[in-house]
Amino acid sequence: MDFKVGVGKSDFAALRESGNYYVDKTELIYELVNDTDNQVTLFTRPRRFGKTLMMSMMEN
Repeated sequence: MDFKVGVGKSDFAALRESGNYYVDKTELIYELVNDTDNQVTLFTRPRRFGKTLMMSMMEN
């Protein structure tokens, strides 16, 4: 069985359509969006850690 992992991809729609595997972060996104205690959410992670892909996931 051959697994395709979308390493380096930052567009969620293209990643999903290409049939690659990805980590489903929808529960995390739900918690971030519905957290009314914070006015600002800051994503601080190293390079190539999935920040742009997660933002694209929220957009789509």
